[in-house]
Amino acid sequence: MPVETQNLLQNKLDKANYKALMALNNPKLNDFVADAIKLTEPDKVVVFTDSDEDLATIRSKAVNGGGEYPLKTPGHTYHFDGTNDQGRDTFSTRYLLPKGMELGESLNSIERQQGLDEVRTFLKGSMKGRTMIICFWCLCPTGSEFAISCAQITDSPYVAHSESMLYRPGYEQFKRLNGAEHFFRFLHSEGETDENGCSIHWEKRRVYIDLTQDMVYSANTQYAGNTVGLKKLALRLAIQRASRDGDWLAEHMFIMGAVGPKDRITYFAGAFPSACGKTSTAMLPGQTIVGDDIAYFRKRGGKMFAANVEQGIFGIIEDVNAKDDPVIFKALKDPGEVIFGNVLIADGKPYWIGMGEEIPDKGVNFSGPWHKGKTDKDGKPVPVSHKNARYTIRLSALENLDKEADNPDGVPIGGIIYGGRDSDTLVPVEQAFDWNEGIIAKGASIESETTAATLGQHGVRKFNIMANQDFVSIPLGKYIQNNLDFAKGITAPPAIFSVNYFLQDETGKFLNGKLDKAVWLLWAELRVNGDVDALKTPTGWIPKYEDLVPLFKSKLGIDYTKEAYEKQFTTRVGNLLDKFDRVEKIYRDKVSDTPQAVYDTFDAIRKRLRDAQAKHGDFLSPYKL
Repeated sequence: MPVETQNLLQNKLDKANYKALMALNNPKLNDFVADAIKLTEPDKVVVFTDSDEDLATIRSKAVNGGGEYPLKTPGHTYHFDGTNDQGRDTFSTRYLLPKGMELGESLNSIERQQGLDEVRTFLKGSMKGRTMIICFWCLCPTGSEFAISCAQITDSPYVAHSESMLYRPGYEQFKRLNGAEHFFRFLHSEGETDENGCSIHWEKRRVYIDLTQDMVYSANTQYAGNTVGLKKLALRLAIQRASRDGDWLAEHMFIMGAVGPKDRITYFAGAFPSACGKTSTAMLPGQTIVGDDIAYFRKRGGKMFAANVEQGIFGIIEDVNAKDDPVIFKALKDPGEVIFGNVLIADGKPYWIGMGEEIPDKGVNFSGPWHKGKTDKDGKPVPVSHKNARYTIRLSALENLDKEADNPDGVPIGGIIYGGRDSDTLVPVEQAFDWNEGIIAKGASIESETTAATLGQHGVRKFNIMANQDFVSIPLGKYIQNNLDFAKGITAPPAIFSVNYFLQDETGKFLNGKLDKAVWLLWAELRVNGDVDALKTPTGWIPKYEDLVPLFKSKLGIDYTKEAYEKQFTTRVGNLLDKFDRVEKIYRDKVSDTPQAVYDTFDAIRKRLRDAQAKHGDFLSPYKL
């Protein structure tokens, strides 16, 4: 270690903290810490290990003036972000790219040195009068081939506490690096804060991702999606690393266990855009959960395995209630470690939109003191809780946590599900003919309709490749090719399914009930295990009516009718042709490195659809198959 670095660290860290840092024996880490100290100028520096005592200290710092406040229920706390800091900042989140490195026009980037100069200017002196917190976490189970070590530097105890719940302790795992440089680094400062502990200079919010250095800079923000580096920021780093390594994948997917006959468990991974049923699918009653958001995939012995990157959930709380989300709702009510973000607080209790309970007339929320009928400066009603209000909780608090959730070997994947919000095209569930067509026509062709609540315009179809559009850190064509190639060496690749929970009739009435998704999942489980046959459509395999009837009856107590089946599973030929034309145009216009296999697959699907159209017209009943 250079003398200058050693002297800086010894002068800034007390003996115990210096010893904890040196025990990791990592020169790159020492340089990272020294640079962060010189840049941000903290008054004090502390290093946290995996010990229970250190984890308790992190929580104590968060609750005692570190961004969180206690609630009546033991272990529960709440946190507010500023009114202008309520979600992932896609505009200010950019890749730092050196000259000659291209990701494509669809990915937000800035020239690397220009971006570094800007964000480091915002970080300069940002920790004066504060304590620098150095934490170590692990992505995926420790000691496994999936594991990636991470070092987080922040001045926010709230961020550190959130990460302690969401990620596995990584100090001891870091020692396994034996001085190697292959770890992710995150440097965050919330910047100047107001009396509520919220970042003031949100207009100088920056989240810059340095792909060449496996590092993220984050400044003037507190919202967890911008500051908890190991979440979507690390996903971008992981996608880049996986592409370089060439033998694994990082995906925006849940992992769950579907319970089949005789308590057989088949593991599924699934990707859905926001507000399309991802979490509700991962948390279906009677099934098991491994993880709800991000998964790494590896191959072993001719099979595909996946591991949950996280050990907790940072979930949207709106509409979480006892009826629709009984497992989560119970965990949010029971004593135990929970952080509520941007909800209403009244009499020491949290309240949120759609919780199914009476809401008090007044309290405090993200806008400050709140009362029923309050409006903002533009005269718009201020809601009880923000639409992006969140909860943070450990998976271990859930009654349906799968027993293999922390298996270092991961779990074998039998099926993959892609979903989206679609009112008039896709059937509720369909199996792709093979891996390639599944990746291209189910995953890489996702369109999801916007809602009036979010964008003010209903029904606009937004392309979202593999439900991962915002986080892909490599050219999109390369991303598709990596997924196609990943099946090489797999004896029987997982079956790939599309699901659509939002199909409507001509009057706008939904053709699916909220809980019908359990039936579509359990039919997929039967298909993966070869227990049922299926009907062949131009775009894949759909269920037979007689196989859905017992599932609806036994799981939902519903007498499933032939009329409902026909409405749901009629192939809408004309709409499907339009869909693939739209998606192909996006690839031809926006993705210069699109694999030829994409266009060949679209051509083959369109030919099958046109043949069906010539014979049956725009609507192909399942009874004609």
